[in-house]
Amino acid sequence: MDFTFTEEQQAAVEAAKAVFSGVTPDAVPSPALTPGAVAEDLDRPLWARLAAADLLGITLAPEHGGAGLDPVALCLVLRESARVLARVPLLETSAVALTIERYARPRTAAALLPRVTRGELVLTAAAQGRTGHEPAAHAVTAHRDETGWTLDGLQTAVPWAHRADIIAVPAHTTEGGTVLALLPRTHDGLGLTDQYSTHGELLAELRLDAVHLDGTDVIDTDGAWERLRDTLTTGTCALALGLGEAVLAMTSQYTGKREQFGHPLATFQAVAVQAADRYIDLRAMEATLWQAAWRLSSDTDGPLPAAGDIAVAKIWASEGVRRVVQTAQHLHGGFGADTDYPLHRYHAWAKHLELSLGPAAAHEEALGDLLAAHPLD
Repeated sequence: MDFTFTEEQQAAVEAAKAVFSGVTPDAVPSPALTPGAVAEDLDRPLWARLAAADLLGITLAPEHGGAGLDPVALCLVLRESARVLARVPLLETSAVALTIERYARPRTAAALLPRVTRGELVLTAAAQGRTGHEPAAHAVTAHRDETGWTLDGLQTAVPWAHRADIIAVPAHTTEGGTVLALLPRTHDGLGLTDQYSTHGELLAELRLDAVHLDGTDVIDTDGAWERLRDTLTTGTCALALGLGEAVLAMTSQYTGKREQFGHPLATFQAVAVQAADRYIDLRAMEATLWQAAWRLSSDTDGPLPAAGDIAVAKIWASEGVRRVVQTAQHLHGGFGADTDYPLHRYHAWAKHLELSLGPAAAHEEALGDLLAAHPLD
């Protein structure tokens, strides 16, 4: 079996490295020193560079201006973005765009996706539900009549909602199904309330009060929301991996230079063992990520549905990234909490990624349900 990445995927990584090379995590105020959001907007210059490098449509078909690559390529680019804490909705926009291409009406896709690849449209998704511990589709109800759809409910912790042009909102119908509404940010009946995550970015609570949409703005194809959720979850694992790799590299550099008793910290067995344990965490995070991304890309059958591999990847991502940043803080000593040093920013982002789309415990429960429903011989 060949586990190497394709030339196209490797080219995407090189393009991403070039775009992110000038990004520094300290470009905005520290979340530890900022009572509200660290910034009101996403990094627009970086967003424009991503569009110019054809990275915003990496998974979209050439007919929409995209590169036609798979979710593995997207995860490779996301990993690079997390190394520098890039403040752009690359995951959310890419995941929603990919869902629109696969499940929306061709006319809707043709109207929206070329604008996405050019960087003219920012997309995001309401994937947390009311509390983050319940299915997001249960937080909003959708009622259909002869004029379209009416949505009511509440979604919390929606990333980039204040600056997104369209928000993908899952909702459950009276018939027991799930639809995906493509909701413009400025729409009658939609209210946004400021929320803040650990990394200091501005999130939003969405309140939908009799929001009416035409049928063309609602995707009612079976599997659309599940596919979007799986793509978002897998992409979050890629972000966690990239962040964790950057943090371990910072720790290696620091302990290799910092001396105690006339020797570098890295030469002490206790330090080396802790760093080695975190390296093992990262390799496990990497292996489970690529398994999940491959299942998502290939639609290959397995003993469990792809959701099982995605749950395993998110369990490792949540637990692994938490252990990596905690060990890094410990090995850096007081220096790790210094707000003039970027490690505390990575710690704040890691906590956000750990809890996004459910912590490890939620995915362990989901994995248990899948195992119960699909007994392994």
